[in-house]
Amino acid sequence: MSLTATPEFAAHALTPPVDLLRFNTCGSVDDGKSTLIGRLLYDSKSLMEDQLEALERSADLTGGGQINLANLTDGLRAEREQGITIDVAYRYFATPRRKFIIADTPGHTQYTRNMVTGASTANLSIVLVDARSGVIEQSRRHTAIASLLRIPHLVVAINKMDLVGWSQERFEEIRADFEKFLPRLDIQDVKFIPISALSGDNVVSLSDKTPWYTGPSLLGHLETVHIASDRNLQGLRLPVQWVNRPNRPDDPALHDFRGVSGQLAGGLVRRGQQVVVLPSGITTRVRAIHTHDGELEEAFCPQSVTLLLEHDIDISRGQMIVGLEDLPGAGTELAAKICWMHPRALTAGRKLLLKHTSLTTQAIVSAITHRIDITSLEPGEAPDGLGLNDLGEIRLRTATPLVYDGYKTNRQTGAFILIDPATHATLAAGMLLPPKAIVRPDEDGDWVI
Repeated sequence: MSLTATPEFAAHALTPPVDLLRFNTCGSVDDGKSTLIGRLLYDSKSLMEDQLEALERSADLTGGGQINLANLTDGLRAEREQGITIDVAYRYFATPRRKFIIADTPGHTQYTRNMVTGASTANLSIVLVDARSGVIEQSRRHTAIASLLRIPHLVVAINKMDLVGWSQERFEEIRADFEKFLPRLDIQDVKFIPISALSGDNVVSLSDKTPWYTGPSLLGHLETVHIASDRNLQGLRLPVQWVNRPNRPDDPALHDFRGVSGQLAGGLVRRGQQVVVLPSGITTRVRAIHTHDGELEEAFCPQSVTLLLEHDIDISRGQMIVGLEDLPGAGTELAAKICWMHPRALTAGRKLLLKHTSLTTQAIVSAITHRIDITSLEPGEAPDGLGLNDLGEIRLRTATPLVYDGYKTNRQTGAFILIDPATHATLAAGMLLPPKAIVRPDEDGDWVI
């Protein structure tokens, strides 16, 4: 097996990356997820010398004397002994065009919660399919989860093509089988790429073994896939993280400084723009926008900003600053889809903590509507409870109003987690359904939640 890095990486090793893509890999056991990531890391020269030395030392233990690229991500001893991925492994690498954060997620059904965790922030999902086995239940399962999590881009990497003689007929057969259930899912951008993760064919550069394939290599697609338009720029959403008061008497610019800090979860904010603070309903204007790079005339999602407001108003962590157009919903009665992540089953009536953006509030599960079939995403009968790794739809009632969008509209303001109030363990990841009522001012101009 050749492990020679391509010359283009050596030539541009010092070129600064200009963009960030988050992606996850998923698929069934032994489809080659970890090996694929190891190949990307090695060929992009993203490994330290000590990592390479450790990889060579482990070759005699787990690779039969041959370097095992999967060991770069399968860090747990149990993973190496069993040859499977259990936990989510995050890795980082960069090319001249883009930098990347990879989440290597497990293939086992029993680790569905880990797959949901790793894919929750992804821009793109890579589903690996073994060319010998073709499309199996786990292929459909992980594609369905990617659709449920609103991941906008999907790559179906048909791996181990060398073991089927690089057959174009087999590639087309698998693609046709995969495309049969895609119309049921809400994924618009799907790319099929034939690869061999072990030998590196069509991973970083195009292979001469697939003259019938006219698309890009996997890395070529990752470098060029357009993600800028995936961000929600329609409505201003700034969850308040903290009120910034440096209190520096020695610095006139910071002596009376009172800014509102947070990361933009949607839309644009401009100096002079009229905004409303929810749920208090107080309107004001943006006097200045400060960032790490200095003062700006405008900022956009996902920048972190500190806003100086025209009026000194009562504002604190957990509130949200929004524009007067494309308004969010708000309320205490919520409907959501969740993935339950704890061995103790969820039952109706249970009291939990709900964390949404920068707000943490008490919540009660008022009803479990139904369990979701993970393969088809179709609802089933209302269960008595949701067990570990189950996906379902529930109703919640919160102690304080949530200002939110449906997850389909905004992945940041439509997501939440449920927390055990006693142990503070994360119990579930949730996706809010569209709100029943949009925030509006009444006839007197007062904002009512």
